[in-house]
Amino acid sequence: MGKNRGLFILVIFIGAILGNFIGDFIGNKFQSLEVLKNVYNIGLTTPLHLNLKVLEITFGVNFNFNIMSIFGVILAIILYRKY
Repeated sequence: MGKNRGLFILVIFIGAILGNFIGDFIGNKFQSLEVLKNVYNIGLTTPLHLNLKVLEITFGVNFNFNIMSIFGVILAIILYRKY
């Protein structure tokens, strides 16, 4: 795939964000398609806090996605490979 990996990750994030916005928009406009705006969470519900008295570190990762954001990621990967 001789393309830049950073650009690939950026395209995936943009696809996920646009898919999420589209899912929210369609879910709000049409009551029958409300399932498109259901959000699924993956990650830590509360951040992990590590206190070493000299240094405090807080870790936290949470991914929120809906069905349309998954379609956005798939479409972004297809378009990235094609172009």
